[in-house]
Amino acid sequence: MGKLIKSYPVLSLCLFIGIILLPNLNVIQVSIMEARNFITAREMISDGHWLLTTMNGEARYEKPPLPTWLTALSGILFGFQSVFGMRLPAVIMIMLLCTFVYKFSLKLELNQEHSLRNGLICATSFYVIGIILEAPWDIYTHAFMMVAIYYLFQVFNKLIIRPKHVWLVGIFMGFSFLSKGPISMYALFLPFLIAYGFSYKYNYFKSKWLSVLAIIFIALIVGGSWYVAVRWLDPDTFHAIAEKETGNWASYNVRPFYYYWSFFTQSGIWTIPAFVSLLYPYMKSRVSNVKAYKLSFFWTVFSVLLLSLIPEKKSRYLMPVLIPLALNIGFYVEYLISHFKSLKKGEKIPVLFNFGLIAFIGILFPFMGYFMLKDHLDGYWANFIVASSVLFGIGAMLFYQLLKGEMKQVFLYTVLFFGSVLLTATPLKQMFLSDNYNPISSLKTEQSLNIYSFSSISPEMLWQYGTKIQAIKSDDGVVAYPSDATFGLLANNLSPEEEASLKTLYTMEEKAIYDLNEVSISSRKYNDRLVAKYYILTKK
Repeated sequence: MGKLIKSYPVLSLCLFIGIILLPNLNVIQVSIMEARNFITAREMISDGHWLLTTMNGEARYEKPPLPTWLTALSGILFGFQSVFGMRLPAVIMIMLLCTFVYKFSLKLELNQEHSLRNGLICATSFYVIGIILEAPWDIYTHAFMMVAIYYLFQVFNKLIIRPKHVWLVGIFMGFSFLSKGPISMYALFLPFLIAYGFSYKYNYFKSKWLSVLAIIFIALIVGGSWYVAVRWLDPDTFHAIAEKETGNWASYNVRPFYYYWSFFTQSGIWTIPAFVSLLYPYMKSRVSNVKAYKLSFFWTVFSVLLLSLIPEKKSRYLMPVLIPLALNIGFYVEYLISHFKSLKKGEKIPVLFNFGLIAFIGILFPFMGYFMLKDHLDGYWANFIVASSVLFGIGAMLFYQLLKGEMKQVFLYTVLFFGSVLLTATPLKQMFLSDNYNPISSLKTEQSLNIYSFSSISPEMLWQYGTKIQAIKSDDGVVAYPSDATFGLLANNLSPEEEASLKTLYTMEEKAIYDLNEVSISSRKYNDRLVAKYYILTKK
């Protein structure tokens, strides 16, 4: 098996990602950001809005369209009802990102085993996986930028420049810009340029300025094409949306400068190794390649610092930091594999705590899981037994290898533990589906009436419904009543005044309450935004 992985490292990395993610890709509920992407993709096909993108028939230029184009193509192949098909392109982007973390590590003159570990650390970092559900555009923009950085490193680091590399840098930078604007250029690319100056220097830059200009030109042509087209075809709407988005950076979700200082926790199971790997005075004398370590260290640090300067802050904005951080963690893991048995007791404490905790979680899962879930296991016993057996076995082996000090095996079992949680424990989430959950997916086929919404409804509900729903109340408060004598109406939190106004013109019969909350009404996670009452209105 080891020889097979060494012979096909990229295929092995992609297979690992596919095995842990694809089987349960449709289990987790579609998030608001995903729903927006999926709706826009659906309307590209149904309405032909490939360039002037829309959501529920209204202009949506907040995000560039490349991820949505790819999602739409997947929707054509798998059907727009398939959550698996709609999420598949984002999983492929994780494969692309981790592949180029591996390939970039090789260019840093790290050996194949070390490079593959870096790719696996990236693939098992918490927010690298979580981002495809919370904000799918991000994985596209950062994956494409990582490809661009890989080829740019070769442009900078070699005396003879290959024209192919110049083209690839420009094209993939453009793809990144077409995925989420300048986000990755600021959060991933600019920190890389600064870090490269600290570690590798720009020794040959004078002879390469023409290539750099060519890269900028290609990136502007590719990345700016959609923006120019939309500004030309729909300038007023484009400017209004651009001003709103720009204003959000300074006034929306504002957090203090130090908000991101716990960034290393976003790596999940690698939290403690991530923290230790950032102790530069400790690490610089212990790594095998100081120049490459300096690059990953400064790349990580400057990425966090630059993100901290932006007033608007969200945890998911830290996702690009996990890319250079994976390289940084890789250096610490390599050091542990080579020297763990000879370390002082004090140096072993964080290692034993981090991996020992993971081992104990696996060992205790069958017992704690049964204690906590016993009232919900009907119909899920097979899933629970499989998850318990796998996690207990991996936890026990991880603990055994940790006691022996075999850190190479500890690393492998840690990766397997993460993958096994996603593969075997994720289906157990369905046992917590609340009684109030009532999907709207069947409404369109059950009703022969035209259906409207009073005002806008949640993107998740709109996505699940399957097509556009016209709102009768505009953003400025004007109500345009339909001409239908009888029609269906979806409404979220109608005020008494609004309900009274409708009842002066129509008889109202409440038929159903559609609720996409998978948690109970008593839960703190219950969201009123995911609820809509369905009425049938008949003119008096």
